[in-house]
Amino acid sequence: MLHLSPTPHTLWTGIIALVAVAVLCVLSWKRSPHPGRTAALEGLRLLIAAVVVVLLWQPEWRTVLNPDTKPQIAILWDDSKSMTTVDAALPPVLSEAAGVVSRAEWVKKALDSELWKPLQANGANEITTSSFSSPPAEASASSGTDLEAPLSDLLAKQTNLRAVVMLSDGDYNLGQPPVAAAQKLRLRGVPIFPIPVGSKVRLPDIDLLSVTAPTYGIVGENVQIPFTIRSSLDRQVRTIVRLRDETGKERTKDIVIPPNSETYDSILWRLEKDGSSTLELSIPVTDGELIAANNTRKFTISGKPEKIRVLLIETLPRWEYRFLRNALERDPGVELSCLLFHPSLGMGEGKDYLKEFPAKIEELAKYDVIFLGDVGTGQITPEQCSLIRGLVENQASGLIFMPGSQGNQFSLLDTDLSDLLPVILDEADRQGISEGIASPLTLTTEGRASLLTMLGNSEEENPEIWRRLPGFFWNAAVVKAKGGAEVLAVHGNRRGKFGPVPLLVTKPAGSGKVLFMGIDSAWRWRRGVEDLYHYRFWGQVARWMSYQRNMAAGQRVRLFFNPERPEPGSTVTLNANAFDPNGAPLKEGTVAVDLTSPDGRSQRIELQKNETAWGAYSGRFKVDVPGAWKLRATTSGAEDKPLETTILAQGTEVEKIGQPSRPEVLEEMAKVSKGRIIQPDQLAELIKEITALPEPRPLENRIPLWSHWGTVLALVALLGVFWVGRKLNGAF
Repeated sequence: MLHLSPTPHTLWTGIIALVAVAVLCVLSWKRSPHPGRTAALEGLRLLIAAVVVVLLWQPEWRTVLNPDTKPQIAILWDDSKSMTTVDAALPPVLSEAAGVVSRAEWVKKALDSELWKPLQANGANEITTSSFSSPPAEASASSGTDLEAPLSDLLAKQTNLRAVVMLSDGDYNLGQPPVAAAQKLRLRGVPIFPIPVGSKVRLPDIDLLSVTAPTYGIVGENVQIPFTIRSSLDRQVRTIVRLRDETGKERTKDIVIPPNSETYDSILWRLEKDGSSTLELSIPVTDGELIAANNTRKFTISGKPEKIRVLLIETLPRWEYRFLRNALERDPGVELSCLLFHPSLGMGEGKDYLKEFPAKIEELAKYDVIFLGDVGTGQITPEQCSLIRGLVENQASGLIFMPGSQGNQFSLLDTDLSDLLPVILDEADRQGISEGIASPLTLTTEGRASLLTMLGNSEEENPEIWRRLPGFFWNAAVVKAKGGAEVLAVHGNRRGKFGPVPLLVTKPAGSGKVLFMGIDSAWRWRRGVEDLYHYRFWGQVARWMSYQRNMAAGQRVRLFFNPERPEPGSTVTLNANAFDPNGAPLKEGTVAVDLTSPDGRSQRIELQKNETAWGAYSGRFKVDVPGAWKLRATTSGAEDKPLETTILAQGTEVEKIGQPSRPEVLEEMAKVSKGRIIQPDQLAELIKEITALPEPRPLENRIPLWSHWGTVLALVALLGVFWVGRKLNGAF
């Protein structure tokens, strides 16, 4: 049946237009020398005008489908993993004996009860039951709860639906918001009666939420393994975190977990061998904890030997320079180059010394870390400063500012290195501040958790080591740290107008990192312990600075990515540096990365070249499944062996046991669909609610002719016939 919905304005506009067109058609017919053919053409014109006017009145073709089945009541029950949580209290209508059972058992008792028989009495309704969000058969596949999909599927299949009863904990984590399906049910006149199952209070549990370990570490060095623990216990817990590898070697740490909160901490692990190792982080099950399965996490980490190329630039060979040079030179994992601009004796000479600043970009590009001492534009040119900045931002190198009493670094504020400096220097005191007595460095909260400042073998002994370290007699004049910087240590005795004076500060810069060291007395840490803390600190700095740059390095391509351990659904950013056969940054050419997902799917990503001279490329891809993603990076025209590496995507457990139920989600669905939420102790009222519902409305199928593609096609065809007819009739 055709149905029109004109507004008063469009109705009268259309009638007036039709009358005007009809008058014009009659006048044209009377004046034509060919009245027969003209009458047909003018009739066609009037027909086209009538079609256009009717389209303004929004015509719809409506078909009413009268169901030939009984009214249907659908009972949907949640079969997801979270329904195994044991926190559902049995109401008297389901069990004479009070008790607490699992949510799944509660649902089973409700489905098996006599509660639904009155709805089927005398054949008044037809009841159907079905489950949704059942766990997949494959143990490795991820599972979750989708509340929207089963409701939408039900609407598509059922034509005489009277009501929907949903038994669930409301803890959805997949698909569209369930209110979208509730809105569709409302348009059909079908209310939802959700029954929330489970407690709104989390079960007593300690959950090892995540472990964010680095992808690799240096053999013989400590790596920091951060982790997050969530407690839903009402008391403080003192426990042990245990980290163990496949050989049985383990490391433990005592921690205190506050009640009803999340705890962020880390544990150190020393890598002893090359290659991949599987580690297991675990916490013991404590008294009162009901879920033991989430107390363990496994992950892999690779150990590899590393050769870090370091460039040390200085003017006067002060004590800090001399001991730092010795520390780096004796480090077996460091390849050192020195550039000494002595104001009286000229350029430094000898082993590891350069005669001049690297003249070519490919010569500078080989350095992973640059130490910039008390030097300025009197020693390095503004153009060379720009090269250093480009190396840090585009090739993920590290830069360490180590100012001195000459104040030469203040001249760098007029170069491109100014933006990289993580602090604001006090230009009123360029020579820095000298002290008559030794002042200590005090670690901040960030500094106590940083691997850079980890001088002990455990987190427990590290604060005591820093308290015993000899102090300093000189420090750079610093106003404050810049935005986005992380302050690791401050002056122990002095404060400025912005608080304690920051002296050890880090900041990201493009792809690389920057460190500001505002004292020149780290060499004094050798007192009584020789090289123990001094060598360890600078070795950690060099490795931390070069970590990202050395994630995966081949002959022609260097690749690094973020995040290191992505989760399914996250986007990974790929950064690459490409080189020509001579080692210079690639100026022309392409970099492609072939991806192979854990399930065998392959795709190719063409990385986009950044508009720099550093051969920097970038791209992105989305991780959709957990497991090992294999990457194979190649450059155009290269015959060398391609770079191959692996990104391990951590599988996140979307569906968890022990989470509190979410009745607010079910209540919103009920309101949108004009139903009502039924609490477990109100099950008897559910029958009355459904019995009082009216009969389901017949289904009405509407085809909007005013926006249908067939209507547009027919109108274009009529206009074409009219135009051809006018040509044949000789009327132009």
